[in-house]
Order: sequence, then C-alpha cells, then structure tokens
Amino acid sequence: MTGNSSGQTISQISVEELAQRLSTKDSSIQLVDVREPQELAIASLEGFVNLPLSEFAEWGDQVPTLFNPHAETLVLCHHGVRSAQMCQWLVAQGFTNVKNIAGGIDAYSLSVDNTVPQY
Repeated sequence: MTGNSSGQTISQISVEELAQRLSTKDSSIQLVDVREPQELAIASLEGFVNLPLSEFAEWGDQVPTLFNPHAETLVLCHHGVRSAQMCQWLVAQGFTNVKNIAGGIDAYSLSVDNTVPQY
C-alpha cells in the first residue's frame, strides 16, 4: 500500500459520533477495521469488516467489489494511524465519503465503552 502524496486531508469522525452512528444500525455505512487478527481477538466492535493492512496483497484488488465507493466508509484501527493510511488509499481508489475514526478502538474504550478491552 502506498500513501496518497497529494496531501489531501482525510475527514475524521470522533468515537462518540461513531457510537451514535452504530446505535442507529444504519446499514448504509461501511465499517472497515484494518487491525490484525490477534488485535481483533482482544477487542472488536460489531459490524466491522476486517481487512488487516499486513494482508493488503490478498484483499487490495477485492475492495471495489466488496464496497460501494460512494457510500460512507468509516475506518478503524488501534489509535488512528493505520486507518488514516487506509483512508488515503481508499480516496486514491475513488472512494468519495471516507472517514478515519479518530483515536481508534483505544479511544472508543476510554471515552465510549470501557467494557471494550484496552491493549
């Protein structure tokens, strides 16, 4: 995966906003978690599709068939760094409504739901 060198700013969504959006069960939102399987075994949120960045070569070419490039797509990782990389890549692939979940699952555990384990 190569970064987007255009310097385009990626939109962000707070973990509080994410919790509110998840509570509405809006099926039009696409949820992507780029953490590794061993991270998901510790902590995960329902509804997210796991696409580990380390396995990019295996799923990268499937993204256009797995997801609607015009639907709102929210991307999660541990702290928000890997998800930001994924957001930039999705935008480069023509996705038009991509948002990074600021602070990742760590912030979600701290600010929204302390039953989500921290690691």
